[in-house]
Amino acid sequence: MERPAPSEVTGSDASVPDPQLAVTMGFTGFGKKARTFDLEAMFEQTRRTAVERSRKTLEAREKEEEMNREKELRRQNEDIEPTSSGSNVARDCSKSSSRDTSSSESEESSNSSDDELIGPPLPLKMVEEPVNRMEEDILGPLPPPLGEEVEEDDDDDGDSEEEENPVQKIPDSHEITLKHGTKTVSALGLDPSGARLVTGGYDYDVKFWDFAGMDASFKAFRSLQPCECHQIKSLQYSNTGDMILVVSGSSQAKVIDRDGFEVMECIKGDQYIVDMANTKGHTAMLHTGSWHPKIKGEFMTCSNDATVRTWDVENPKKQKNVFKPRTMQGKKVIPTTCTYSRDGNLIAAACQNGSIQIWDRNLTVHPKFHYKQAHDPGTDTSCVAFSYDGNVLASRGGDDTLKLWDIRQFNKPLFSASGLPTMFPMTDCCFSPDDKLIVTGTSVQRGCGSGKLVFFERRTFQRVYEIDITDASVVRCLWHPKLNQIMVGTGNGLAKVYYDPNKSQRGAKLCVVKTQRKAKQAETLTQDYIITPHALPMFREPRQRSTRKQLEKDRLDPLKSHKPEPPVAGPGRGGRVGTHGGTLSSYIVKNIALDKTDDSNPREAILRHAKAAEDNPYWVSPAYSKTQPKTMFAQVESDDEETKNEPEWKKRKI
Repeated sequence: MERPAPSEVTGSDASVPDPQLAVTMGFTGFGKKARTFDLEAMFEQTRRTAVERSRKTLEAREKEEEMNREKELRRQNEDIEPTSSGSNVARDCSKSSSRDTSSSESEESSNSSDDELIGPPLPLKMVEEPVNRMEEDILGPLPPPLGEEVEEDDDDDGDSEEEENPVQKIPDSHEITLKHGTKTVSALGLDPSGARLVTGGYDYDVKFWDFAGMDASFKAFRSLQPCECHQIKSLQYSNTGDMILVVSGSSQAKVIDRDGFEVMECIKGDQYIVDMANTKGHTAMLHTGSWHPKIKGEFMTCSNDATVRTWDVENPKKQKNVFKPRTMQGKKVIPTTCTYSRDGNLIAAACQNGSIQIWDRNLTVHPKFHYKQAHDPGTDTSCVAFSYDGNVLASRGGDDTLKLWDIRQFNKPLFSASGLPTMFPMTDCCFSPDDKLIVTGTSVQRGCGSGKLVFFERRTFQRVYEIDITDASVVRCLWHPKLNQIMVGTGNGLAKVYYDPNKSQRGAKLCVVKTQRKAKQAETLTQDYIITPHALPMFREPRQRSTRKQLEKDRLDPLKSHKPEPPVAGPGRGGRVGTHGGTLSSYIVKNIALDKTDDSNPREAILRHAKAAEDNPYWVSPAYSKTQPKTMFAQVESDDEETKNEPEWKKRKI
């Protein structure tokens, strides 16, 4: 593609070829050629302007510096009296040398300015300043006086003091409420980019929320039950954001994609095998799960079968590794929660006997760290979380405490805070994005106050801030580092998002500004004026005052009542056989094979209508009158004795 000529850079407009056509189209600019610009020429012109401006600025500064030097030299000459001509000669030589050096410096700067397009190098005083300040001075205006710089430094110090206070960074000025359901929201998950939130609860539902697609009505765009009738205990997006780990009350964890379709389901183990390391999966209810922060497709789960297992999405038929928590006496103990460290090299699990055990991910036999009385025995530790620097571990105990541990010296807690009631086995704790605060929630009985979100400073573990969430327990809390927003799951089915318009990014800010979608005006009008003719009173059938009789009639009608065909009982009716027995033999015995004795003469029974037919041959004889041949009987004479012995029926003529 050829570049436009320089004459076209100015964008000279061509005349309209047909003024009548412009009037017809309705605007005067129709038919003119589009203006074209040469961007390289424009950039070259801008660069030259910047170079000239920087040269002028530097020349003015050099002149000011020369004037200041001359003034200083004059003051020195006035203060020091001339003692000899040799000193005057030395002074003259020094002046000439200084002038020579200044002239040489100016010549070098001019030569360098010819080579470099931006401008000559800075003078000696400016070389000591930082590079970014030098670039600003070259391209921008003159720096402010010294006093103003001092004032700005003071302001910056004040801002830094305010920023050092971590409470000022808590984004709690605004909030939105997402209605998940009526039961406890027991799981929260945010994808790494912060675009989608997923919530799960005791009502078996998993709901998807899209911040960019929601309006002010705050409705979920998808709801499903991936684990049927099992409560959802944990939801977590993978580090790539394309899969979600779903941990429920069953023994099989599931992985679904961003749209809710199942990717894989872990296999169930054999519960009759004693050694849990020899089974291919969990055999009891799950507690929680977590994705590996570095390796794609690897996650881990812990269960009531006293194991922590790691899995791979590509191989759902068997786990990768099995970690078996043990007491100091070597007995089994059930892990209640587990998590990966930030680098993925360590696996931490808290157990029902109050201990916290940490393994190296590649060594499954013995834990690397084992603290046996981290929390009270018999209380379920609901959460363990690593800090962003990876050196500190926070644990939320079922004994209403929150403790902080240094894994480099894992022999006693750094800090401990009590008076934090919890009634749920998945109450969360998490670190702020800058690692200066620790957040957890508190539980309350129904009608006994409100659940709170409590903030502790990591350095001193002071209770620095609280937020009253709602009149129910605070179960889940999540502080997203990119959005700088806090997500909270409560015991009354709500998921709340706290944000600050100035400190937070995207997330809830995207859907708050969108107005709620209204129904179309055409639809509302048509709904008001739709009239069905048969609903008018003139077409309506008169209804009986008492519906009891009509219901009785409908019940007798087999079509309206959908009455099923009754079983056969009593004598047969309507072509059906009714017998006491249901077999063919019983029917034959009852109706056919019974002994019915008849004492009447069978010959008389057969010939009882013979005389009437002979006297009045109306039915048989006329029918065969035309086709029947004439009867001819031979006359046979017999003895009287033979006739006497013949039966009576042979004597008669047929």
